[in-house]
Order: sequence, then C-alpha cells, then structure tokens
Amino acid sequence: MSFVQFNRGTSPVILAFPHTGLEVPPAIGARLNDEGHKLRDTDWRINLLYGGLLPNATTVRATFHRYVIDANRDPTGASLYPGQNTTSLVPLTDFDEQPIWKEGQEPTPADIAERTAAFHRPYHAVLEAEIARVKALHGIAVVYDCHSIRSRCPYLFDGVLPDFNIGTDGGSTCAPEIERAVVDVCAAAEGYNWVLNGRFRGGWTTRHYGKPETGVHAIQMELAQITHLETEAAPFEMDIGKARRLTPILAKALAAIEKTALELAGART
Repeated sequence: MSFVQFNRGTSPVILAFPHTGLEVPPAIGARLNDEGHKLRDTDWRINLLYGGLLPNATTVRATFHRYVIDANRDPTGASLYPGQNTTSLVPLTDFDEQPIWKEGQEPTPADIAERTAAFHRPYHAVLEAEIARVKALHGIAVVYDCHSIRSRCPYLFDGVLPDFNIGTDGGSTCAPEIERAVVDVCAAAEGYNWVLNGRFRGGWTTRHYGKPETGVHAIQMELAQITHLETEAAPFEMDIGKARRLTPILAKALAAIEKTALELAGART
C-alpha cells in the first residue's frame, strides 16, 4: 500500500504536506493508548486549505500519521531544536507531553528502523524525485512546507503563537528574495500577525532540501490553527469564514514565491 499521494504540476513550487495524514496501520494502532488514538497533533485540514491556491503547483502528501513516524524529522533521530522541547522521529508523547503508547508497547529501535524504511524513505523519495523534475523544468525548485499547530501549546512554547510562522533557518534555506516575498505578503495581511524564524525555524524537510546554491530553495509556513479552524480541539473542523479570509493571503504568498523563483531562474540564464 502506498502511503504517499502526489500530483505533478508545472510550477517551480512544490507544496509538501508531511503531517496531514490520518492513516495508522492496524498493528501500530493497536499499540496506541486512548490519548494516542485521538491523533490530536495532526495538521488538520491543511491540505484542503491549500487546495487549488496555486493551480500548477506540485503537491506531495504523506497519508500516514506522524505518530507512525514523523516525515519532518531527521531519520537519524537528531533533534531539530536541541535544548528545547520537541517531539522525536517516532514520538513517545503528544504536544502536551502526554504518553501516546500503551505502557510497555512503545516503539523499539527495530520498530523505528522498519518504519523509516516503510514510510519515511518513500515519502522523501517522491519529494526528491519531484524536486529534481521541477528543477529540470525551470532551473529552480522551491519546496513550500505546509504546517499548522495549536496557537497555545505550553509544552512547546510560551504564550500565543503568531498566525504566520515563517521558517527559513535563519535565511539559510532559500534566497533572500523568496523569504522577502513571503514576509511582505504576511506583513501586509490586515488582522494577522507573523514572525520570521521564531519558535519554528523550519523542520527537517526545509533544512534538508533548502540549498539555494544548488537552485533548490525551501521555506516552511506554520499556521496557527486558530486562523482556519472552528476550534483548536476535536473535531477540528474548518471554519469556512476564517478559511475564506485566509486563503487569498496564502494564494498571494504562493504566487509571489512562484514569480520570484522564475525571476531568479531567468536571471541566471
């Protein structure tokens, strides 16, 4: 069974969705406890929110849940944020530091190795192939990594998260023109706030693929879920009014990335 969905487009922009999947194989699901079965740390409705906003964009989506294995973590197990609270390649707890596995049935090193091979590697194999294909078309590729999280999550950060959390690992994962294009759109968005390289500076996907000197750029957008959900609790339904207000801003940001990428590619040829 494939746990990766993708749609090939002709834009230099690739939308990546590592955390919207809800599939948990039965053998793994049987080891989750009641809290784990809630799957609360999903990037709820994000793939639907972005649907059609950049019509020619390529999309790559993991359909497996991040509790199976996190497609946005280093496969070696190295922490994204040393010294700060975060979750691991195969998380043991949720974002409130509550255990998600039945006692004594937590994933073993052998489980992690098996899941890396069965889920993590296939997702990134597709993403790598699409990056290569898009770069061959345009001479440039931009991975826009799509995420969301509750606006309040004390285990991970203090206070209230800004609406738009832009991550470029301190400007290292994309050209400054691409970073500026997104910042300008977010800064001009009335009624929203934003931060660049705040608590979320870009996950493993952004940092691994974002190598501007090779023509591959990456940027992460972590949306506060309050911007598009009715409530940041179950059943995590989309608020249509909020979404209608938000999606034109996201579409403008994606269009700005695409335009800037093509300009950068043209300037090099």
